[in-house]
Amino acid sequence: MPSRKFVENGAHITIEAQRPGVEPSATGVPAKGASAAPGQQAPRQRGRDSASIRVATEKVDEIINLVGELVIAQSMTVEIVTGFTAERLSELQSALHEVSRNTRELQERVMAVRMLPVGTIFSRLPRIVHDIATAQGKTIRVEVTGEDTELDKGVLEGMTDPLTHLVRNAADHGIGTPEERRAAGKPEEGTIRLRARHEGGNVVIEVSDDGTGLNTARIREKAIERGLLNAADEPTTQEIHALIFHAGFSTRDSASEVSGRGVGMDVVRRNVEALGGIVTLQSTSKGTTVGIKLPLTLAILDGQLVRVGGERYVLPLVSIVESIRPSREHVRAVAGEGEIVMVRQEPLPLLRLHQLFDVATDVLEPARGLVAVVEHDSQRFALMVDELLGQQQVVVKNLRANFRRVEGAMGATILGDGRVTLILDIAGLVELSRRKERTRTGIAGSTAQIASAATEPSVAIGTAAAAV
Repeated sequence: MPSRKFVENGAHITIEAQRPGVEPSATGVPAKGASAAPGQQAPRQRGRDSASIRVATEKVDEIINLVGELVIAQSMTVEIVTGFTAERLSELQSALHEVSRNTRELQERVMAVRMLPVGTIFSRLPRIVHDIATAQGKTIRVEVTGEDTELDKGVLEGMTDPLTHLVRNAADHGIGTPEERRAAGKPEEGTIRLRARHEGGNVVIEVSDDGTGLNTARIREKAIERGLLNAADEPTTQEIHALIFHAGFSTRDSASEVSGRGVGMDVVRRNVEALGGIVTLQSTSKGTTVGIKLPLTLAILDGQLVRVGGERYVLPLVSIVESIRPSREHVRAVAGEGEIVMVRQEPLPLLRLHQLFDVATDVLEPARGLVAVVEHDSQRFALMVDELLGQQQVVVKNLRANFRRVEGAMGATILGDGRVTLILDIAGLVELSRRKERTRTGIAGSTAQIASAATEPSVAIGTAAAAV
């Protein structure tokens, strides 16, 4: 039934045929700028949507209430300071405590505004699995747990591509055909599980399948062919599995329409690490699980403040396994490989932070300093510093926007005393150490890599600080 519009007596009505692709205005005349071709308006709308967040009224009300409390506490503090005497010291301390409490609560409420449920990404993935299973004659069930777990909008958007690739990989590589699963003594229907949960101050997302797991022998064979391993090397199973994160690595001889081009897992790890997260991998004959640990937000992170000489640095807590003071006999030099530290019978490469950033240090002997055991790419490293100063939350400032990229740093922050400090990036420190070692010894690595290290030197903390 055609729609009718009612008008008042004496109104003038004009009826015109609408051209395809033209959006009519409220008066029946094409709206200004509405002559754009179909499909051009939608991208602009999506852009506006991605730059906005729908916030519940309750969250806004909580923020307004906290701002009111903060204004009251600030007014009380100003009044006490204006007529301050020694007898009112306890009143001032109490007022400052109230300001601090309200500020902390306000911070939490504001950060909660940016939080979105992981289910907004999870909801898109079953369809991808269904399409792959249909195309390959497989039967795959998707189980989702923890879809209500909230994550910062920026982190969530950055996880869309990595999660999509992991799910496609699981459906294509991990789950076999019904015939293959029957031969392996498994149900014909495969299962891919998506799980999300809070763990400390982080969110852990897992993508697992009940396939046959990674082919360790095939990965080792391909690694030897590409020169990533020597035939005489005896790496652990976990170290062999970690090779799939190398750029361009693939065990398939030919690429399929879904995956197998060797351009995925390295991108997954790079994207996750760019968000301040870490990737773990576990694979057995019962299946494969890829775990991703992410910070709740990109704006604020929990860090460990360390000192090297007169400089301060922040280590993300998520990267630290433990901190120790090694004895002299546990520190050894290995020809062509630098130094190692033995931690419970495990040799860990020693990274001297003062050498990486070319800063003066008070401690040259590891036994007199401290070693933070950090983890990257399923490997552990010993990072030598002069002193641990304490843990604190820091606000992340973008170095590229304010200065330029600094190797070994994921950003910068401003401490309570106004000093600007670098927030360290473990992956960047490891790569920086390898470049410096290759340049120093003249072995391993290509000429191009060494030239790259020479043209991209690390930036002193003072220079970077002046720009933030």
